[in-house]
Amino acid sequence: MLINLVLLVDKNPVALPEWPLGPVFSSTPDVLDLNDLLAQQLPGNKADAWLFWDAALDLPNPSVIEATLAGSGDLWHAGLLLGMRGLPGIIDFVNPTWMLNCDPSPLLEATSWRVSLRACLVRTRVLQKMGFLRMDFLTLEAAALEWGHRCIRRGVVMRHLPALLPGIAGEQPSGVELPFEDQLRFMRYRFGYKWTNWSCLRAALSGFAPWGDIIRASLALRRFTGYQDPSPFRSPGERTALPGDNPAIKDNARVSVVIPTLERYAYLKMLLAQLRTQTQPPAEIIVVDQTPARQRLPKFYDEFKDLPLKLINLDQPGQCSSRNAGLQTTCGEFILFLDDDDEIPPELIAAHLAHLRQSHAAVSSGVANEVGAGPIPEDFTFQRVSDVFPTNNTLIYRSVLERSSLFDLAYERGQRADGDLGMRIYLSGALMMLSPEIQVLHHHAPSGGLRIHKARMVTRASSRMRITHRHLPSVSDLYLGLRYFSPRQVGEAQWLAVFGTFVSNGNKFRKLSKGVYAAMALPHTLWTIFTRQREAKRFMKHFPVIPALNCETK
Repeated sequence: MLINLVLLVDKNPVALPEWPLGPVFSSTPDVLDLNDLLAQQLPGNKADAWLFWDAALDLPNPSVIEATLAGSGDLWHAGLLLGMRGLPGIIDFVNPTWMLNCDPSPLLEATSWRVSLRACLVRTRVLQKMGFLRMDFLTLEAAALEWGHRCIRRGVVMRHLPALLPGIAGEQPSGVELPFEDQLRFMRYRFGYKWTNWSCLRAALSGFAPWGDIIRASLALRRFTGYQDPSPFRSPGERTALPGDNPAIKDNARVSVVIPTLERYAYLKMLLAQLRTQTQPPAEIIVVDQTPARQRLPKFYDEFKDLPLKLINLDQPGQCSSRNAGLQTTCGEFILFLDDDDEIPPELIAAHLAHLRQSHAAVSSGVANEVGAGPIPEDFTFQRVSDVFPTNNTLIYRSVLERSSLFDLAYERGQRADGDLGMRIYLSGALMMLSPEIQVLHHHAPSGGLRIHKARMVTRASSRMRITHRHLPSVSDLYLGLRYFSPRQVGEAQWLAVFGTFVSNGNKFRKLSKGVYAAMALPHTLWTIFTRQREAKRFMKHFPVIPALNCETK
C-alpha cells in the first residue's frame, strides 16, 4: 500500500520527516502551491492515496492510516476537530436545514463534508475524478470546503475520523475565519448565480457582513465564468467500497418488513402480492392496520395466509405510533420500511442487502418514483451518501434503531417523521447510503395516510404548478428545525419559504400571475409562518417523546 504524504509547512524550509508508507512532499498552505504540487506529481503517480498533513501536528500512526485505507470509504479527515464546524456560514442562506449542514459531534466518526487539509486522507481516484482545489480562492480553508462539498454532492463517501488526531479534544479551535469574498466564491461555485445574489441580499439585510465587504466581493466575482460539476464519482452499478463484501450480512439474513396502512386495502393487496414473489423472502411482514373499526376488512388478510404475516390493529391512527408498534414486534436482524401504496420489484429485499453488503453502510435507501411527479432529480440518479431517510424504501440494521430509538410522537399527525429519525441516525455516526438502482413506484394514494390528518395537501411541486398553492413550513417542519438547527438557520429557512411562494414553473404570464398572487397573499403568508412557529415552540416544551426499541432479535 503506497500512501504519499504532503506536509503543509510555512515558507521556512524544514527537514522532511520519515514516512514508512511512501514519499514525502512539502508545500506551503497556499491554494496555488498545493495545486502546483498536485499538477506535477499526480499524473502517472502509482500511490493508492494521499495524506495531507499540517507540519505543526504530530504525524499520525501509519498503522491507523493503513487500516483506514483498507476499509470502506473514499476520503477521511479531521475537519470538525480543526475548526471547520459550521463553515462557511453563508451556506445558511440557501441550505439552512439540510441534514448534512448539521454537524455531528467532532468526537464521533461520522459523515461530514467540512474538510480540513491539515489532516486529510484521500484515495488517488478521488483526486483524479473530482479534481482538487479551485485556484481563485484566497484561503486554503474555503477552497477545502468547496472541494468537500463538491465531492460529497457527487458521490464521494466522506467521513470525519477523529482517530486521525487522537490527542486533540473536541473544543473548536479559534482563528478559522473565512473572508466574505471566499464565502461568496463558495456560493457561486456550489449554488450558482441566482443563489449568490440571494446570499448577498440576505447577508446585507441580516448584518452577516458589512455592505462594503459585500460590494467588494461582488465586484471581485464579476468576471466569474462559472464551471460544470464533474460527473458522478461512481458509474451506475459500480461498487461503493474497494475492500470485499461485508461478511456480517449472510445470504439467509432475516428481514422484517413494516407496513402501516390506513384505508388503502386495494393498494395493500398489490404490495403483499409483490412481497410474496421476493427473491429474498422476508422473515416476517408486520402490517399495522389503522383503518377505523367499522371500515376494517378482517377477511382481507385470509388471502395471504401463506405469508409470514403479523397483523396489528390500532384504533387510534398515527404515523409514528403505528410504525413504533410494528417495530416493537420485529425480530429480524434488518428492518425494511415500506408504504402501503408502494409497488416493489421482486428483487427489492435482495438489492438492499447487496447494497449494504457492498457499501459497508448501516442504512440502505432507495428511490421512489412518484406517480405524476416527473423525472427523478439528478442527484438521485447516482450512488452517494444519503441525506434523506425515505420510509417507503429503506432497509436498516435493527441495531441502529436500538441506538437511535424510534419515531418521535411529535410527528404523529404531521410530516417529517422520517427526516427526524434520519437526522438522529446520521448524528449517531451511522453511514447512510442511497442507491438509485433500488426503486419502488410510490402511488401517492389520493386518500388515507397523512391525508387523513390534512398533512401534505400542498407540496413543493404543486406550489410550482398551481398559482394559488403556497408551500409553507408546517408546524412539524419548524419543530424539526428547532430541534437540530440554530435560530438563525430556522429563520433563514422561513425566508426561503416566503421567497418560494413567488416561484412558478411555466411561461412568463404564469410566473407574473404567481408573483402577483404571492404579493397579495404576503401578509397571510407571514402570519401563517408566525403562528406555526409559535406552535412549534410549544411542541418543544412537550416533545420529543421517543420510545426505545425494546424487542430482542430471535
